Amino acid sequence: MGIAESTPDELPSDAEEQLRSGEQQLELSGRRLRRLPSAVCALSRLQKLYVSGTGLRELPEEIEELRELRILALDFNKLERLPDGLCRLPRLTRLYLGGNRLLALPADFAQLQSLRCLWIEGNFLRRFPRPLLRLVALQSLQMGDNRLRALPAELPRMTGLRGLWLYGNRFEEFPPALLRMGRLHILDLDRNRLGGFPDLHPLRALRVFSYDHNPVTGPPRVADTVFLVGEGAVERMAERDEPTPRPPPRRPARAFEDEEEEDLLIGGGSSRPLGPPGGSLPALEAAPGLGT
Repeated sequence: MGIAESTPDELPSDAEEQLRSGEQQLELSGRRLRRLPSAVCALSRLQKLYVSGTGLRELPEEIEELRELRILALDFNKLERLPDGLCRLPRLTRLYLGGNRLLALPADFAQLQSLRCLWIEGNFLRRFPRPLLRLVALQSLQMGDNRLRALPAELPRMTGLRGLWLYGNRFEEFPPALLRMGRLHILDLDRNRLGGFPDLHPLRALRVFSYDHNPVTGPPRVADTVFLVGEGAVERMAERDEPTPRPPPRRPARAFEDEEEEDLLIGGGSSRPLGPPGGSLPALEAAPGLGT
C-alpha cells in the first residue's frame, strides 16, 4: 500500500478527526506532499504541526497565519529555502529542520525570539547563520552533519544556549568562541577533524563533552564533573577520585531552572530523542538524567 497523497490545497481526510481531539495538533508526517496544503494555513489556532518525511519542497508565505504555533517539525524533506513568513511566528518555541537541503537561513529568522529549540542538522550550511546570534533565548541548537569550518566570534551573545551539537562538520581547530560559552552544558564535536583541544576548564557549566572520531590521542583537560565520550575517556574518568566513572547528575548544579527547561534542552516532549539519527553521544544512554 502506498503512502497517502493529498491534493495541494485540501486537508487530508483524517485532519478533522485529529483536530476534534482538542489538542490543536496536526500530524501530516509520512504523506506525499510537495507543498503544504493551503488549508493548513487557515487553522489559526493550531499549536503543533508535524510535516516530517513528506518530500515537501516548499512552504507558502501564508504559514505566518499560524500565529499560535508552538512546535513545527519539517525535518527529512526537500526544502531548499524557507519563506519569510515562517519567521513571523511569534509563539514558535521548537523548530525541526533537519535532513533538508538548506544552504542558509532568511535574514528575518532573528525575529523568532520565542524560539528555544532549533534542530537544523543534516543540511548544507557552510557558514554559521548570523541571524541565530540574535536568538538569545535559544537553548538547544543542533547543527550536526553540516559543512561548518568555523564559528563566529560573537557566538557568546547566545547567552541562553545550553546544548550545542556540532558533530559531523569540518572543524580542524577547536573554535575559540566556544571557550567563552560558560553556560554551555552539552557540547558535541564528534566526527570532525580536530587534532587537539585547549584546556576546557573555562566551560564551568559543562556536563557532557563528546569528541569521538577525531584524530586526537586523548581527552582534553576538563573539570571532574564532565562526562566524556571519546578516545581515552573511560581511562581518564577512571583516574578520578571514584573508581567508576559516573554519568552526569540527574539535576546538575545551575543546569536547569525547571523540568520544562531540561525537557527542552534534550528534545523531550516533541517526539525527538536526545540526538537525531546519525548523531553521536550514544554513551548518553548511560546518563539517565539527560536521556529521560
